[in-house]
Amino acid sequence: MMRRRRTARWRGPKERPCHPSARARAAGPSARARAAVVGALLLGATAVLPGRPALAAGTPSPYAFAPDARPVTGAASAKDAALLTPGATYKSSLRSGGKTYYRLSLDATSDAYVSATAIPAPGSTASDGDGIKVTVRGPDDRDCSRDTETFGVAHSPRPIVAWGAREVSADRSYCRRGGTYYVIVERVGTANATWDTWDLELFATSEPRLKQAGATRAPEAWNSASPTPLSGEVVRREGGAGFASAVSVGQGVWSSDIAPGGTLFYKVPLTWGRQLYATAELDSSNSGTGSTTGALNLSLYNPARGPINDVSAHYSGRQKAAAELRPLPPVAYENRYDGLARYSGMRFAGSYYLVVHLSAEVAETYGDGPFRLTLRVRVEGPAEAGPDYAGESEPRGVFEVAAGDLGVAAGGQGGEGGGGGGAGGTAMTVLAVSGIGAGTVLLGVLGVWTVVARRRVRAW
Repeated sequence: MMRRRRTARWRGPKERPCHPSARARAAGPSARARAAVVGALLLGATAVLPGRPALAAGTPSPYAFAPDARPVTGAASAKDAALLTPGATYKSSLRSGGKTYYRLSLDATSDAYVSATAIPAPGSTASDGDGIKVTVRGPDDRDCSRDTETFGVAHSPRPIVAWGAREVSADRSYCRRGGTYYVIVERVGTANATWDTWDLELFATSEPRLKQAGATRAPEAWNSASPTPLSGEVVRREGGAGFASAVSVGQGVWSSDIAPGGTLFYKVPLTWGRQLYATAELDSSNSGTGSTTGALNLSLYNPARGPINDVSAHYSGRQKAAAELRPLPPVAYENRYDGLARYSGMRFAGSYYLVVHLSAEVAETYGDGPFRLTLRVRVEGPAEAGPDYAGESEPRGVFEVAAGDLGVAAGGQGGEGGGGGGAGGTAMTVLAVSGIGAGTVLLGVLGVWTVVARRRVRAW
């Protein structure tokens, strides 16, 4: 059905009480995933606060950090804050009490985003209200954005993500000028939490201004109906162990093994105009009785690693658990003006991340597994031309869809809306570079792709 909504202008990342992320497991068989794990192990002993090791000696991190992550130490005050450069990924640590400061040096025209992924040490405990908070503060000591993310009902310890933004907006003049901005990361929680030091991955991005200003309202009408769950051939696809090692998938049905306490990272390439639906399912078990609350968690993050949506499903073992994302609008630049965080996050083209976590508590009733996970991904809607940016993003291409990503996503499953081999795959490869400033080239390629897709029966 088509739903018309009253909209409000988006004011930056909102504080949300419950947006759980996920804790990572060992990487899948792909070469990129293995490289990410090796990089994480090599960097495992760096960038922690003095005297407060994030992990016990000899204990590998459960999360695969980006191989090129730069070590940086957070400061206890603004005057000692280390510089973060948009376009780079950093490895740091988050102490158990107080605020940790970093700084940004920003111009007066680009929007900037910082995502913080906190990784609890193995053996940590967590309650519903435990999590992290990220604040971006301007030169005059006023906040440009705040975002709080907690473990929520799926309180199994795992990496958890919050983000912050400095947007050049007429609504907040104190965040428009160039200068030094501060990123403040802090723990939130209860007395039941394990107050040890957590590892931290920071990802800083910048988005250039538009050459010409466009609409300043979010789209008011889009298809908000949930489609029929996707069926078809199930293809084996192991997930990655972190954002950097996330494995590309497209429309199709994908399966993997997942152990209690583990996490799988996938990425779905989305061009402008495309709409994503996803469901994670856990097969039934032949052993154990009882139920685990919030056992299976599915989270979605945008290309800047900003949290968008998440859902958890209980598991009783007698029947499979299913966690299905709530309907989201098609990718559009104007979504940023929506008052709901899960809609405003759908503001970029690029790789969107699906993160699946299985609660460690499942092992107490049903054993160590592994359990079979099925991920159903559907991508709908016509691809559209992107906005006309006045410059390049940092890192370059982060708000575009790479040709290689679309090729990998289409590999293994054919079908409606996607590319595999042959002429259709070639057309989609060309389309893949259309994230920013596509213009008429994208529309021409889209026409070719549509004709080819109608002549072939494929899954994407």
